[in-house]
Amino acid sequence: MALLAVEGLNVALISGPQILSDVRLTIAPGETLGVVGESGSGKSMLALSIMGLLPRAIRLTAGRILLDGDDLVAGGAAAWRRRRGRDLAMIFQEPMTALNPIMRVGRQVEEVLVKRRNMPSAEARREALALFQRVEIPRAEAMLDAFPHEMSGGMRQRVMIAMALASRARLLIADEPTTALDVTIQAQILALLRNLQHETGLSILFITHDLGVIAEIADRVLVLYGGRVAETASARTIFDQARHPYTRALLSAVPKVTGPRGQLESVAGSAPSVGAMPPGCPFAPRCPQMRAACNAAPPPLRMIDDDHLTACLEPFGYRIPGEAA
Repeated sequence: MALLAVEGLNVALISGPQILSDVRLTIAPGETLGVVGESGSGKSMLALSIMGLLPRAIRLTAGRILLDGDDLVAGGAAAWRRRRGRDLAMIFQEPMTALNPIMRVGRQVEEVLVKRRNMPSAEARREALALFQRVEIPRAEAMLDAFPHEMSGGMRQRVMIAMALASRARLLIADEPTTALDVTIQAQILALLRNLQHETGLSILFITHDLGVIAEIADRVLVLYGGRVAETASARTIFDQARHPYTRALLSAVPKVTGPRGQLESVAGSAPSVGAMPPGCPFAPRCPQMRAACNAAPPPLRMIDDDHLTACLEPFGYRIPGEAA
């Protein structure tokens, strides 16, 4: 059984415009699902929805979020409070704003151990030190007494990972945890997550706009566009046999390190803003494959191969069986 299953998730502003529409995904124990898409595609909003941390101006209007088969949406705020910090943990996009700036980082990790695992203060201090060593923070004992502003971006991310481990969460949501880091530190963070996953069986939902990172860490990939799932498949299938025009456009825009130099490719146009979605396929205005039917209604997510789904009427020459030409 899947550790996490999201079914038909709809999220909207209280004022009306839709942000996420009919999002569906599953994550198995020990699996990494990479979520990729341009800025504004709904990646962070998906993470906040799963964590039950939506801002007050945004509401979940439909769908189910099942953790171990328990529907957190039906359980309400109390169900999320029970699971958050125990089974669910999140690394936010900018740890400087996620960590308390006037509280020493060791104390913040100790607080998780005291509140969630009922440890005495002295034992929590020792466990926090062990966690700092486990996530490879240099001078771990001295760093327990550091404030967030005294640490580098990479070290702050390690503190966030230590907090997730302190709670013994089984699902870690990582919202672009390597975006602000240089490539060397980025590689270290990815290696750390892979090692921890191998040791503990941790499941990871990894959000990024970097396809290179996706290739490095993800088992399966979900491509979001305009708040909808455009395509989902194994990482190998996405890179070798992507069907949706948006996925293909993203792959084409990745800079090449071999071959003749030339102008970098880009995805024509810009992503639609909330409240200004086209009536049909959200990618239709930018799509080189667009035809009249694309403007009628958003295409449903349909299976075109084992564990490969795409929301396209005619994904690169593959016609859905039974569909009229």
